[in-house]
Amino acid sequence: MKIYVHLHKAPIRVIRIGRRRFWLRLKRDMLVLKDALSQEKQETKDMLVAYKRYTCRQASKEELIEANKQFADLLKGLGLGMFAVLPFAPITIPLVVKLGKIVGVDVLPSSFNNMSERKANIRRVASEARLQASSEQIK
Repeated sequence: MKIYVHLHKAPIRVIRIGRRRFWLRLKRDMLVLKDALSQEKQETKDMLVAYKRYTCRQASKEELIEANKQFADLLKGLGLGMFAVLPFAPITIPLVVKLGKIVGVDVLPSSFNNMSERKANIRRVASEARLQASSEQIK
């Protein structure tokens, strides 16, 4: 700790800022995951409605094609769920995703493919809210 005190003028403040940054990043990532899961949930509901309409012979070809794509995404999610049960899941799941990219196989469901875009969108919304709050305080 003495070495750390000599390197930084305010070591306690640096630790607090690092801890706060970690929790904010975790909250942001959880919001992105929540958004992706809600999208997947809605797509699955639409898939079930399309299959129900198909049994009554009221669904179009386009609806059936979209429902089949969503069913494939659902199976992808179930396949990754199997790896979540295994030991060392934090190691095996990223490894499977990386190997899938190398081989050219899409392992993740479609709602999880654009996670970086969603993170950027959440950062943008948060910064806009911060700017708006600061401008209101100035007034």
